[in-house]
Amino acid sequence: MKLLESGEMYLETILILKNRYGYVRSIDIANELKYSKPSVSRAVSILKENGYITNDPHGMILLTDKGMEIASSIYDRHKTLTSYLISLGVSEETAQTDACRMEHVISNETLQKIKEHMLDSNE
Repeated sequence: MKLLESGEMYLETILILKNRYGYVRSIDIANELKYSKPSVSRAVSILKENGYITNDPHGMILLTDKGMEIASSIYDRHKTLTSYLISLGVSEETAQTDACRMEHVISNETLQKIKEHMLDSNE
């Protein structure tokens, strides 16, 4: 099953929140993304049904291996694109916003070339 952009965004957010706080609850996702609790609840259910997340005994949200693979990939794309845009002179706020949109549609080939270009520029 191909994960939609919104699913990728949820997984990335779960990873970011886990890194920030050490745990993730649905309310944390709702607050971070500024979405309603019912919307987050529905998305969490879909992600759980498809094997991307699970809950620990205390109800905290955990990424499965499959979910972690996608979340890590999207987060890497986000950081790479943000850095690249900032290196071009784009403000950090705009770079963050644009990278958030771009990370879901950019090809692996283009992302790899950006990484190579950034490495070459730093040498």
